[in-house]
Amino acid sequence: MKEDIKTVNDFNFKNKTAIVRVDFNVPINNKSKKILDDTRIRYSIPTIKKIINEYGKVVLISHFGRPKGKRSKTYSLKFIVSNLSKKLQIPIKFSEYCIGETVEKRVNELKNGEILLLENIRFYKEEEEGDENFAFQLSKLGDIYVNDAFSVSHRLHASITITPKFFGKNKCIGFLMKKEIHSLKKIFGKGKKPITILLGGAKIYSKISIIENLINLVDHILIGGGMAYPFIKIQGGKVGDSIVDKYKYNELEKILKNIFDKYKKQDKTNISFPKDVVIADSFKNNANTKISSIYSIPNGWKGLDLGPKSIKYFCKIIKNSQTILWNGPLGVFEFSNFSLGTKSIARAIVNATKNGAFSLIGGGDSIASLKMEQCEKKISYLSTGGGAMLESLKNKILPGIKSIIS
Repeated sequence: MKEDIKTVNDFNFKNKTAIVRVDFNVPINNKSKKILDDTRIRYSIPTIKKIINEYGKVVLISHFGRPKGKRSKTYSLKFIVSNLSKKLQIPIKFSEYCIGETVEKRVNELKNGEILLLENIRFYKEEEEGDENFAFQLSKLGDIYVNDAFSVSHRLHASITITPKFFGKNKCIGFLMKKEIHSLKKIFGKGKKPITILLGGAKIYSKISIIENLINLVDHILIGGGMAYPFIKIQGGKVGDSIVDKYKYNELEKILKNIFDKYKKQDKTNISFPKDVVIADSFKNNANTKISSIYSIPNGWKGLDLGPKSIKYFCKIIKNSQTILWNGPLGVFEFSNFSLGTKSIARAIVNATKNGAFSLIGGGDSIASLKMEQCEKKISYLSTGGGAMLESLKNKILPGIKSIIS
């Protein structure tokens, strides 16, 4: 990541209108519209406050859900107004449109220190299409562009990658984006050692290049959950009916062999897999279970959680780590009978953090498991963006960041 990227601290916003791209795509109760987790809103507050405290004006742009370019009450952002207003303790104005003369008039009428929240940007199909003209129309609403939406900065959307082009040098990132970038730098060999990366979940394709990129940069890569089974199979293990069958194994085989070849040629990074797993005879919470070596799962059975030896092994590595990143559950944690592995890892990371380690957790399922254990506040940093975090770990400059530094 580029060191000299401009932040909101590089600007004085007095008498200026800032377009701030945020991510208010928060989980809600669909009936009551009650916000279930307001983390993303809370994390955006310091940037907004900085601008209004300097007597600047704020135009907030966000998406919510996937309305696919169509207007819908279900996906309206209007419900955010009261929550944001309470947090900032000032009234928040709301616009039903994102572009056009009516919106431009409302922006021009804003007084210093006032905030206008625009309707869901994804009501316009041009947003996800990365439409140039649409991006230009958005740019007419402000003097300075601020990207504080890390979680969608891997998307090639108009408000993320095209709109900044129209601001010349008057563009920067917000405090949330700065925190995310700073936290990720600790993983790329810049944090205290030993550095441990824990990858779980089932989306192996999205994480393969992360493993390739981090070999030689970190001390430990722990691979669990659905990600582990293709690796075990490639080593000649028997994985029964485990999740590997959902993937095009022939395509994976060559890629995974390359990883093992790369791994054998270095002595910096230790890649570890579970030793044993809890296996089940069906994908149900009340299925019959037993403990099995991960290398010898019988046909008709599937691995659904870490076994006791694996929990002990992984937790020992975590305990001795000084920098930890975790993305993806270690089992089917939404089933109570298969949640022990994921919960144990969450507790081990919390304990390591308490003892001075830096911990970075990203991805909805990993954060959900922390919340199940009521320990999400005991982690050094919760990333707001799972997908964006994963793209960063591939050592890619996110499109949303690239558009600020170019």
